[in-house]
Amino acid sequence: MACICELFSVGIYLVGLGAVALFLYDNLKSAITVIKSILEPYFQPQIPQNLVDKYGKWAVITGATDGIGKEYAKELAKQGVNVVLVSRTKEKLIAVSNEIEAEYKVKTKWIAADFSQGKEIYKHIEQELAGIPVGILVNNVGKMYDYPDELEKIPEDILWDLININIGAVTLMSRMLISHMKKQGKGAIVNISSGSELQPIPYMAVYAATKRYVRAFSLAIERELAEYNIDVQCVTPLFVVTKMNQYSDTVMKGNILIPHVQSYTRSLVFTLGKTVETTGYWSHGLQYFVMKLSPEWLRTRISHRMTRQLRDEYFSTHGKNKVA
Repeated sequence: MACICELFSVGIYLVGLGAVALFLYDNLKSAITVIKSILEPYFQPQIPQNLVDKYGKWAVITGATDGIGKEYAKELAKQGVNVVLVSRTKEKLIAVSNEIEAEYKVKTKWIAADFSQGKEIYKHIEQELAGIPVGILVNNVGKMYDYPDELEKIPEDILWDLININIGAVTLMSRMLISHMKKQGKGAIVNISSGSELQPIPYMAVYAATKRYVRAFSLAIERELAEYNIDVQCVTPLFVVTKMNQYSDTVMKGNILIPHVQSYTRSLVFTLGKTVETTGYWSHGLQYFVMKLSPEWLRTRISHRMTRQLRDEYFSTHGKNKVA
C-alpha cells in the first residue's frame, strides 16, 4: 500500500512539474526566440540581416497617421523600407508622408480609406496597391470605445465601427496581400491585437472580443502560411501612451509599465521576424506573465474593477454624473 501511495505521489509530482514546464515555455518562448535570432547571425551569416533583404522594399501600414501605426512606419523607414500609409484623413496622410520622406529618404505612398465603411473600400485599396511589391503588412488600424461603459450605452454606430475596423480590416487586408506574398516567396503580416484579449473585459466587452479574434485569426493563418515563407506575428500590447487611451489622464501620464509610443514601437519592430507572438515591450511581457498566473475568472473580475475605475475617472474629468 505504501508503495502505491509513493508511486501516486511521484506521478502527481511529475504531472505538476510538466504543467509548470509547459506554462513557462508558453510564456517564455517569445523571449527565447528573440535571443535565438540575435545569436543566429554569428553561426549562420547567410541569413538575411535586415528587413529589406528578408521581406522586400515595401510595407503597408494601416492606421498610419497616429500612435503605433505612425511610429511603426517611421521605424520601418529608418531601416530603408518604403512605406504605404493607409488611413482615413488625407491631410494627416500627406503630413506624415512628407515627414517620413524628408527624414529617412525613402519612398512613400498614401491611400485615404475609412475602414469603418466596410467592404466597399477594399477594391479601392487593392487598385492603389497594384504593382507595388508589398513584403510587409502591418494591420494596425483599430478602434476603441470613447471611454469604458456598459454595452447597452454604446451607440450602435460605434459597435459597427468596432466590428468593421478591428475585425474586418485585419481579415480583408491579409486576404488581399497573401497571394502576392506567396508569389514573391516571402512576406510578413503583423497584426496588432491587445492585451485585452487575455480575458473578457466588462465595460470594454466588444473591444476585448474583437482583439481575441485578432489573436485567434493570427495564430491560425500563421500555420497556414509558414510553408510559404510568410511570417505572421500577433502583437498584444498593454497600455501605451497613445491617442486611443486619451480618455484616461492616468494612462496618458505613462510610467515604467505604460511606455510612450516611440519607445514601445522601437522595441516592437525589433521583434519582427523573430517571434510569432509578442507583447512588444519588456514590461508588458512581465505584466502578461503575471496576469496568466491567475485563472480567467479572476482576471475578468480584476479587469471589471479596473475599467469601472477608468470609467469613473472619465466621468469625473468630464463633469458627468456616475451611472450606478
